[in-house]
Amino acid sequence: MRDDQSDSDKTKSVAILTQGMLVGHYRIVEKIGAGGMGEVYLAEDTELNRKVALKFLSPHLYQDADCRARFKREAQAAAKLNHPNIVTIHEVSEFNGRPFFAMEHVEGQSLRELIKAKELPIERVIELAIQICEGLHKAHQSGIVHRDVKPANILIDADGRAKILDFGLAFVAGTDHLTKAGSTLGTVGYMSPEQVRGEIVDHRADIFSLGVVLYELITERQPFKGDNDIATLRNITDQEPEPLERYKAGVPDGLQGILAKALAKDKNLRYQHVDDLLVDLKGVCRQPTLQILTKQPSIAVLPFANLSSDLEQEYFCDGMAEEIINALSQLENLRVIARTSAFSFKGKNEDVREIGRKLGVETLLEGSVRKAGNHLRVTAQLIAAKDGSHLWSDRYDKEMKDVFAIQDEISLAIVDRLRIKLLGDEKDDLVRSRARNVEAYNLYLQGRYCWNKRMPKEFKRAIKYFDLAIEKDATYALAYAGLASTYVVLPQFVALPSKEIVPKAEAAARRALQLDPTLAEPHAVLGLIKINNEWNWAGAESEFRLAIELDPNYPTAHHWYKELLLYLGRLDEALAEIKQAQELDPLSLIINVNVGDVLYNMRQYDTATDQFKQVLELDPDFMFAHYALGNVYEVQGEFDKAIVEYQEARKLVGSSSLVLSDLGRAYARTGRRSDAVRILDGLFESLRRGDPVSFDIAQIYFGLGDKDKTFEWLEKAYLKRSFGLLYLKMQPLWDGLRSDPRFTALLKKMGLEP
Repeated sequence: MRDDQSDSDKTKSVAILTQGMLVGHYRIVEKIGAGGMGEVYLAEDTELNRKVALKFLSPHLYQDADCRARFKREAQAAAKLNHPNIVTIHEVSEFNGRPFFAMEHVEGQSLRELIKAKELPIERVIELAIQICEGLHKAHQSGIVHRDVKPANILIDADGRAKILDFGLAFVAGTDHLTKAGSTLGTVGYMSPEQVRGEIVDHRADIFSLGVVLYELITERQPFKGDNDIATLRNITDQEPEPLERYKAGVPDGLQGILAKALAKDKNLRYQHVDDLLVDLKGVCRQPTLQILTKQPSIAVLPFANLSSDLEQEYFCDGMAEEIINALSQLENLRVIARTSAFSFKGKNEDVREIGRKLGVETLLEGSVRKAGNHLRVTAQLIAAKDGSHLWSDRYDKEMKDVFAIQDEISLAIVDRLRIKLLGDEKDDLVRSRARNVEAYNLYLQGRYCWNKRMPKEFKRAIKYFDLAIEKDATYALAYAGLASTYVVLPQFVALPSKEIVPKAEAAARRALQLDPTLAEPHAVLGLIKINNEWNWAGAESEFRLAIELDPNYPTAHHWYKELLLYLGRLDEALAEIKQAQELDPLSLIINVNVGDVLYNMRQYDTATDQFKQVLELDPDFMFAHYALGNVYEVQGEFDKAIVEYQEARKLVGSSSLVLSDLGRAYARTGRRSDAVRILDGLFESLRRGDPVSFDIAQIYFGLGDKDKTFEWLEKAYLKRSFGLLYLKMQPLWDGLRSDPRFTALLKKMGLEP
């Protein structure tokens, strides 16, 4: 198009888009929407064979040079956003001089259409608000403000996930000169007061608009709706909305206050960051009453009591409960609490109602086992957590050879009592026991019993039992899976070379999958191997996704997947995965520490500190919590506090060079150079013995301020594929090196930078 064309000529030259027309490599299918900013078409990407949505700037805006420039620039900025709660923009281009962008086509409906169709439960409203917050947080981190948050601009995909779209009114921080003071941009009813007044806005305008959306979702009415647009705009600046309780019963505690803060007229009194709103919304979700409302049927299987005269039969009782957990976990529509959390109440005489509250479940299964020779008596009872009432109970008198049938009967009875609808295939999976050799099964249970203790000596005993189980039954897939899980974590606890241990883990995992391709555990093991030993990020992600697909209730898969996402810098996704693991295993110490670890890497230091302290309230001797708390204190410059935590962790862990090197680095940074050098000398002695401590040496040189030596030893750690390098991309402690080209070059060699 020639620059000397008049606006009238430009309007005439705007192509009419029709079905089958090619726009570059996109073929128009049909028009699917139109608004003040643009027109949206469904199209086929002929190169990648996928459906896309094409949004063209409206003809009346296209005539404005400033508007065209802003549309393209801000679409290009939005295209850089990669988040599960933001519609992905694939390309920004022009057709006959008319700007457009191609974005993912989301199968689903807008939030506006959803709320017109039905009333949303309060728990679903909060869930969607949290997802929208997470998407906006990503945009705001990138300096992008949406400025038109409303139900019509939020899509709900086929999986029920919220996706923000239409950044057509957005602006990019530092480039808002194209929006003139006095101009009013946005949608009446959802604008912030500063938008109504035509002032320059920032990210706090999005928070106000989200507050309006949240209010509307809860009450089914807009908070500032007037008789006409002018009245609505006046209400936004002058009137307070009616309390939620006027229109909605059973509003959770704290939600009214959250909305009042989000809808504050003065933006300085509003939430200053969307992640602060996110934290408060998640706090509402932690209310026990809401937890029960928001979940599908849920259960915790408590350890069965051992009533046998032989105390050595404890492993069998634990195994009975664990097998029922494994069976019930196959059901996608049942949330099953993981063994770690359920078994944390073992030996404690705690009220079942309190257990249910702590685990966030509505039902509990408890039982007992009495074993005399080959005779078994198993009792089981299903209990309502809210009041301790019995929903179902039964007793089973069987021979030991019938142990598998007992487990199947109990599992099916529970499912029936919970009124979960089972399809035929699901029922088959539920009752399919993975062992039919009682001796092999007993040995497997003893191996799991040792594995769950997470101690070096117990890991070695677990390997012995799993090997014996395989000797008894060479087709026992779970025994191979247990062996793989033991070998893959063993180098973290025992000073053994990974090159000797990892092949054993991989071989056992692959054998388990040959015998039973439906197992999730071996895929999680293979994912961890691809992270720690191969740095194969795409391959690891594929394994973790498959593990989660096979068993959504397996918390370790979510936990280890979080590790990958953290290393890659996909922090929002990492937080979502570790939160899912936490939901499935709420009392797991290591999972709770990892929640704090993600928050720490997101630079949310106060929230991370609170999380680590909560873990220490559960167990003051949990080494990893002290170590992680030391990291937070150190990065904030509180070196004395950091040293105290590292020293406490060192007392608990013994001779781990991990804690030792962090302690040495902290000594160096606080001026205790002689103490740091003493630790450094000890590491060189370990190096001469063949221990893999190159990364640890680099850490102390970094603390001493010797960058050249730091990079020299980081390179040596790279050659050894040292585990510590995986945290380089996001770990705040390394921020002092990020401006050095050698740092970026190292990340690129690792495949952690484009």
